[in-house]
Amino acid sequence: MDKKTEDFYKRLRNQLEEDTSWPAPYLFKFIVPSDLSKIAEVRAVFDGTDADITTRDSSAGNFTSISAKVTMDSPDDVIKKYLEVSKVEGVLSL
Repeated sequence: MDKKTEDFYKRLRNQLEEDTSWPAPYLFKFIVPSDLSKIAEVRAVFDGTDADITTRDSSAGNFTSISAKVTMDSPDDVIKKYLEVSKVEGVLSL
């Protein structure tokens, strides 16, 4: 992980610790190329959780937005999910 990414996750962890009582619901948002295998990879990261996952295709149909609302136990668990999803090629985390 490069320094910029590491700094981003440190700031995110601090913000989540200050603003939220854990466990708490957290809304993840991603954009992926409209490829069923990529969408399935993102969905798989949330297997075994209480995630409510919704998808919506872009107007041109090239991209799909994925929202996953899930109860997380801590800021570290949120960051772990972001890191897992970041392994999917072409994904953008919002």
